[in-house]
Amino acid sequence: MASDATARVEGDALHLAGTLDRAAAIALWPQLAALAGRLRRLDLNAVERVDSAGVALLAELSARMRSNGGATIVGAPVGLDELRAAYRLSPDLDFNASSGEH
Repeated sequence: MASDATARVEGDALHLAGTLDRAAAIALWPQLAALAGRLRRLDLNAVERVDSAGVALLAELSARMRSNGGATIVGAPVGLDELRAAYRLSPDLDFNASSGEH
């Protein structure tokens, strides 16, 4: 199944759009992995929905951004809050956040 997801970079922001699902994660990862080192913000305002593969993609991008000094995430597509809670991720999608963080 083809993905309708798109990605574009403006300055230090990555703007994602469409559906972030397994197909999108597979299609976008090679491009996004190369860009992650210079990004500071993830803009999800144009993302329609996200599934567990999309959350994994976002969490990895966020981790790489944090290791380079910053990670700001804006937007909350359908499915993100539920999956973040299910996987016990912090608001910046950190898997390693202490249980006291929300």
